[in-house]
Amino acid sequence: MQNFTLRDFDFALPPELVAQHPATERSASRLLDGRGPTPVDRIFRTLPELLNPGDLLVFNDTQVVKARLFGEKPSGGKLELLVERVLLGQEVVAHMKVSKKPPVGTVLHMVGGFTAELLGRWPDADGPLFRLALAGPAGETPHQLMAAHGHVPLPPYITHSDSAEDAQRYQTVFARAPGAVAAPTAALHFDEGVLAALEARGVGRASVTLHVGAGTFQPVKTEDLDAHRMHSEWYAIPLETLAAIERTRVRGGRILAVGTTTVRTLESWAQSGLTAGETNIFIRPGHRFQVVDLLLTNFHLPKSTLMMLVSAFAGYEHVMGLYRHAIREGYRFFSYGDAMLLQRTPAA
Repeated sequence: MQNFTLRDFDFALPPELVAQHPATERSASRLLDGRGPTPVDRIFRTLPELLNPGDLLVFNDTQVVKARLFGEKPSGGKLELLVERVLLGQEVVAHMKVSKKPPVGTVLHMVGGFTAELLGRWPDADGPLFRLALAGPAGETPHQLMAAHGHVPLPPYITHSDSAEDAQRYQTVFARAPGAVAAPTAALHFDEGVLAALEARGVGRASVTLHVGAGTFQPVKTEDLDAHRMHSEWYAIPLETLAAIERTRVRGGRILAVGTTTVRTLESWAQSGLTAGETNIFIRPGHRFQVVDLLLTNFHLPKSTLMMLVSAFAGYEHVMGLYRHAIREGYRFFSYGDAMLLQRTPAA
């Protein structure tokens, strides 16, 4: 097997192909059908026609929270928090953007009239994140404070401030479990019409939960992939989803993972046997997939772990060829961009 390095997953992307806004309709996005040797250009709403009765779609039902909070230090210095996860009680874990980090014990004054007391680093004394206790004037929970005063945590490559459109469209139509700071973007293309067409065709639906963290946007910085430290995210798989997967297998159907987060969830369970917990699984060429047959995904950042995952799934040369086709044909990239349908290579 080829010994891949970081530069193998780089490509030149014209800036104008980075989608800044969603398509007018969710299912009006383009769909690059990459299952065969030759790419086929389609529209997303035709997806049900490409699946068989008895296939199973597995979605990530995480809900994006308004995790960006703005405030200031007692000195008046401005700061921004990006809440990565909510802990017990009033405590949260967050990234902090500020000119000079405040000392432990500092009470930050947040826009919206609440406070955030800095308790320390996380997950340990040298951790990259910060642990804070939020306190609202009426005893609001962290989720209530974020809903009332937070902003949609748009990815760094989307350059406009969040709007009412983003609050609606940077969220799937079946989002249920609050906790993500990034959307499971392949699922953004589904609307009620597509879901109804899937049901009419006899395609099943099941869900998992993986709360997508900001680490999904962190570039890989080490040329040697063995040296990359993968971020950790929380996942859970309902027993009814495992039962649906087993029934699908018995009847000869295929498992279609909607998004790389769903793949990571299912493959984490296959490796560990745990239906809930933390995962830092790093899927790259050479990985042996145990659950997923088809993958629906958006187009990913150069040099990202997600480029490595899709290359592991459908074959490196094939995926890079699909990306060249997508760039040549003007597909829209990243979170608000178009989608691609892949089939697992026999070698994976």
